[in-house]
Amino acid sequence: MTARTPSRTIDASAAVPAARPGAGRTGRGLALASRHRVALTLAFLIVFPWIAPYQALAANILVLGLYALGFNLLFGYTGLLSFGHAAFLGGGAYGCGIAIVHYGLHPVLALVAGTGLATLIAVAMGALAIRTRGIYFAMTTLALSMCVYYAFYQAESFTGGENGLRGINVPSLTLPGIRLDLLNPTVKYYAVLAVVGLAVWLFSRLLSSPFGAALEAIRENENRAQACGYDVRRMKLVAFVISGALCGLAGALQAIHLSIVPIETMHYSTSGQAVMMALLGGMGTFFGPFVGAATFSLLQDGLTTLTSHWQLFVGAIFIAFVLFLPLGIWGEVLARLRRAGW
Repeated sequence: MTARTPSRTIDASAAVPAARPGAGRTGRGLALASRHRVALTLAFLIVFPWIAPYQALAANILVLGLYALGFNLLFGYTGLLSFGHAAFLGGGAYGCGIAIVHYGLHPVLALVAGTGLATLIAVAMGALAIRTRGIYFAMTTLALSMCVYYAFYQAESFTGGENGLRGINVPSLTLPGIRLDLLNPTVKYYAVLAVVGLAVWLFSRLLSSPFGAALEAIRENENRAQACGYDVRRMKLVAFVISGALCGLAGALQAIHLSIVPIETMHYSTSGQAVMMALLGGMGTFFGPFVGAATFSLLQDGLTTLTSHWQLFVGAIFIAFVLFLPLGIWGEVLARLRRAGW
């Protein structure tokens, strides 16, 4: 079954529009970009630290972009709105941090541990949440996420409670034949990029597979997808778990990047950030999550130097985007390119 592209979602991977008379090359640019979307994304991310205000912020945008990418799999491509993804980001961060602080594991093994913990949380939450639909699904994920938040808040001997987990010191990373100085912001950025790049490639492969097409079919018309023979509930659960694993990987990278895991990482407001970044960048677009993460982080970084009430201004800007750019920044760019015959 081939899923049609919804009117609210614009992506370079969407079907190329019909050519107008005299415009034989219409759509070829976007089609070419779609085939090489991973290479183009990584090419931009490689040069990004040199155009960002400073490299620590660039690394933070990279991590938040991966977080938004994982959320976008569930929201943009499967059509399931979750308010509980902070549990996966926090689970990955705490899992990685605990593995380093309490058990002295190698950072690579700690990344695996953090991602694994987030995946287990996603399996448990997803098994319950997919039994519901619509607003009930969103509220169920929110409630389950707050249960996870409370559990980690109370496990003070492991997580540090309200003070967060501190002491995640990873000054260097030793790999076979190479030693990376993570105290160098440039080295740290490209080390994080290597992991994010692999995740982006796997994400692209997933979207290009029959499973990715099935997810879009579920988003478009769940009843029709079920009538065509898809096991909708199982596919939702798999999408939920993969989304949680990607967000968990982002959390593990964030723990190493910041050397601390604040308890606010698991708060429901962090779930709201994922929704905001996905909508700012463009729901259901491949590169949109990174655009949304960059927009949100740059606004936060700039406004915090001007006022302590920066959330008010970010909220107002977000409302303006929703009203006047409902496709998001990257979605609007792609829509205009398509109308121009690209």
